[in-house]
Amino acid sequence: MKQFFLKKWFLIGLAVTITGGILNGWQRPQGIESITEFVHPRWLTGFVLFLMSITLDSRQLRASFRAPAPVLLAVGLNYLVVPAAAWALMSIQLSEDFRFGLMIAGSVPCTMAAASVWTRKARGNDAVSLLVTMSTNAICFIVTPLWLNTAIPTGAAHLDAWEMVRRLVETVLIPCSAGQLLRQWGVVAGFATRAKTVLGVVAQSLVLVLVLFAALKSGRNLAVTNAQMSLLAVAVVWASCVGIHTTVLFAGRFFSGKLGFTAADGKAVAIAGSQKTLPIGVYIATDPAMFGAFPFAVFPMLMYHASQLFVDTAVADRWAAEADAAPAESATAAEK
Repeated sequence: MKQFFLKKWFLIGLAVTITGGILNGWQRPQGIESITEFVHPRWLTGFVLFLMSITLDSRQLRASFRAPAPVLLAVGLNYLVVPAAAWALMSIQLSEDFRFGLMIAGSVPCTMAAASVWTRKARGNDAVSLLVTMSTNAICFIVTPLWLNTAIPTGAAHLDAWEMVRRLVETVLIPCSAGQLLRQWGVVAGFATRAKTVLGVVAQSLVLVLVLFAALKSGRNLAVTNAQMSLLAVAVVWASCVGIHTTVLFAGRFFSGKLGFTAADGKAVAIAGSQKTLPIGVYIATDPAMFGAFPFAVFPMLMYHASQLFVDTAVADRWAAEADAAPAESATAAEK
């Protein structure tokens, strides 16, 4: 039981914070505003990304720079295929908030840490997934606003493209760049490497704080506006999230094989090409200057992120078992 909790604590925390936050916000709407005003999502998101960035060892990237084809395929899947699929599925959503939320989930960059962790778990090349992470996050302040302003009709939501770019530069690009620059200092790199697990736990805990406050606000809005959330609408958007992620995951592995990539590179392409980061998505969906007027736009981002972790855990375990079995089968064949 202890081992299960240690491995799944973030997913358990995600379920508890979402459920508990919505229920508390709904039952006690008057007290939520005074609580949530103490948290500034922009700065908290920036700090989370700084912590994640400082633990990324960019020295592993040399081989991926020399053979960039897997990285380019993964970036293409993450920033072209996934957003295009989300855009296509916007039309079947039964809620305006969910339509916008699905597009937000599709247009944000790759996860900061999970892609490399799950790639390594699957016996893949985590140098590829790391470069995909750094590349997609570095250009998200351009790509994400471009997709959102293209997919969402003019007038449906108040989107100032340049304001969105400015906020993402401040919240994503500067903290990520600062983390990597500080890591070039040997003392900082040594500390970040030794404390990688602790820093990761702190960063993920702060992500749960962001999720909790987003859930509290959503619960309050449910109570204040008397809005009804259709279970069918939830089912449709959740199925869309799972469908997009799973399809791109296996498509990445399939096309990597067709292009002659190694199995390790193919696993990295599949995982990094289909995963989406939570902190940036939550920030965009809840920031008043972007999608804060749509209280349930954050839900598809939460659904996508939680679903991808469950799906990728099962898939990575299977791919790892296949990789571990291959040498044993080769040895047995050689003995015969």
